[in-house]
Amino acid sequence: MADLEGTIESCKPIAAAPPKEIDLRAWRRPLAGAAVLAALFIWLYGNWFRSQWGWATREVADWGHTLVIPFIAGYFVYLNREKLLAKPFRTTWLGLVPIVFGIGWYVLTTVGPPAIRHFNLQAAGPWLTLGGLVLLFFGWRAMTWLWFPLVYLFVFGQTISKRFLEIITFQMQDITALGSYYVLSLVANVELQGNTIFILSGNVTKPLNIAEACSGMRMLMAFAALGVAMAYTGLPRFWQRALLVLMAVPTAIAVNILRVVTLGIFSLYDSELAGGDFHSFVGLVWLVPAFLIYLGLMWIIKHLVIEEPMARARGV
Repeated sequence: MADLEGTIESCKPIAAAPPKEIDLRAWRRPLAGAAVLAALFIWLYGNWFRSQWGWATREVADWGHTLVIPFIAGYFVYLNREKLLAKPFRTTWLGLVPIVFGIGWYVLTTVGPPAIRHFNLQAAGPWLTLGGLVLLFFGWRAMTWLWFPLVYLFVFGQTISKRFLEIITFQMQDITALGSYYVLSLVANVELQGNTIFILSGNVTKPLNIAEACSGMRMLMAFAALGVAMAYTGLPRFWQRALLVLMAVPTAIAVNILRVVTLGIFSLYDSELAGGDFHSFVGLVWLVPAFLIYLGLMWIIKHLVIEEPMARARGV
């Protein structure tokens, strides 16, 4: 009987320990310090952030995606939160080096010689300072998981100036003009002279100029940012991630050609539809099927490799 009672006692469920309450008082100083540092950071680089905001809001079709980049970078950090919080953070005083260098570089590119007063050169200042602050307060181990969001933020979170875009813009102009010419030739009588397509409609010739803004370079930047984000979160292997990012180039060019073709067809009915606000509207509309095409490419790349069951992998 005693044994039976002992067995019954051992079968009784053990009461779960009450959840540990978070001591908010312990976080008051760190949060207050973070708020002060954030305010100083925004104050110091306020002019640069205002300029970036202006570019993104004035030219939404080209650079509106830069407004979303900080949230995507934050999502990357959120994905690795368990690894980041697995061990305590450690202060690394070496982080002061990029902080000081970033501030100095920003001042130099702001008030220095005119040749280096450049928006994209200035961007290295806040990025170095932010990276230094992360290293200073979180340490080297945390940087193992935070370096990629920081690089992603720097590369895709800023507007690329015309001076840098021109390096490869002209080649993309030629590709866009030639591709649009061949596609439009299927539905209309067209001639190509340089980067201008002449559409023959009855006795009227309507020119369609492939300007620098139509080269597809800015769309390529948006697709590259999207490709890196999708590859980082959705593909397990490095070669799959690299392939998806590389596919951003032909996808952006193809969609841009279709955008120009759309404008060319509309110009047959009204030549004013090839420019102005309608020009930007067509670019925004084509982003939707372009995103679906890119999702399809990701699905194909992901299923190029068929994962074997664990039992078969172990030889069972």
